[in-house]
Amino acid sequence: MSIQPENGLSDSPKDAVILVAAGRGHRAGKGLPKQYRLLHGRSVIAHTIDALLECLPDAVIVPVIHADDFELFNASGVEVRNIHEPVIGGSTRQASVRNGLEALEGKSIKSVYIHDAARPFITSELFEAISIAMDAGAKAVVPALPVVDTLVRLNTDDMQASSVDRSSIFAVQTPQVFPYDDILNAHRNADDDKYTDDASIFQANCSQVHYCPGTQQNFKITTQADFLRAEQMLRTQLTDVRTGTGFDVHRFDAGDHVWLCGVKVPFNFCLKGHSDADVALHALTDAVLASIADGDIGFHFPPSDDAWRGVSSDRFLSFATERVTAQGGQITNLSVTIICELPKIGPHMQNMRQRIAEIAGIGIDRVSVQATTTEQLGFTGRGEGIAAQASATVRLPESKNI
Repeated sequence: MSIQPENGLSDSPKDAVILVAAGRGHRAGKGLPKQYRLLHGRSVIAHTIDALLECLPDAVIVPVIHADDFELFNASGVEVRNIHEPVIGGSTRQASVRNGLEALEGKSIKSVYIHDAARPFITSELFEAISIAMDAGAKAVVPALPVVDTLVRLNTDDMQASSVDRSSIFAVQTPQVFPYDDILNAHRNADDDKYTDDASIFQANCSQVHYCPGTQQNFKITTQADFLRAEQMLRTQLTDVRTGTGFDVHRFDAGDHVWLCGVKVPFNFCLKGHSDADVALHALTDAVLASIADGDIGFHFPPSDDAWRGVSSDRFLSFATERVTAQGGQITNLSVTIICELPKIGPHMQNMRQRIAEIAGIGIDRVSVQATTTEQLGFTGRGEGIAAQASATVRLPESKNI
């Protein structure tokens, strides 16, 4: 396990983050471990790492993952900057954190933040509260929230309850920050794997911690209801609404089918083009790219490049979708109008909508496919080819440059 110097890391003392991501997350359902499930087109762990890098741009991030999850991690969309190669976790959270700490030994780490991968909504305000406590002399800092609900202690034998004084009860959050050498030694001295958080290990084996105010926003995604809450939170952050349009034309050539919206439609001709000439997907790709001012299909996939000869056009729309996701955005609507006399589009419309939805990763209710003719006017009216015009609506995080 090594920190790669080509990632811009030096031997001078630095901060590190142990990102705990080795759990199975069964309570969230849906099969995949919750840290690899998607929120608005990106994995939970990718959202969390983005937030960490925004708040701690120079810190080394050490993902601690399950031994079975390397493929999931590699496919999760995590940026490589300042990322230590993944460390295999243990059978408990405590063992996983210890493995992550051990991997950093000898790497000139000053302070280490230990954070749950399933908490993607950390903010600069939370890190500021941690920094204030550290600047005031706190050796270790842990965010915590007061419990606001009424608490009772329930006797399961007779189902009788007694009230619990909540005035001194707090819910502990992450990230928790400690001096690296101290927390490593504390973990090494804690042999019984009975602890559920690192503050408890530090207090039992080293010294006291300072508690700073946490935030309600910094909740841990645990259940399906938490995923719904997270989706809603992300949606409210996407306040920059953009639209883009696209237009494309392809002439007919000898053949026995055309590709339209990713669907193979039997016909007396094919469409001529460098790729599969799916005129509808080409127009949609340009519309999505236009919505984020990111060039056009010819810029990214030039016809002079034989790498794209004959390829399926779903790759182009997938690429444009990924460009939106990379900006933290979401496609909210795709609409395409196919302009031709023949073939008849109506019988294939539903399959076309479904295929576009699959490629773009959105619901079919956000996809419109329409068809029209030019009343036998122009090149489409003469049956020389097919045209398509498209529009795309995306939502992005509000630009910091406005």
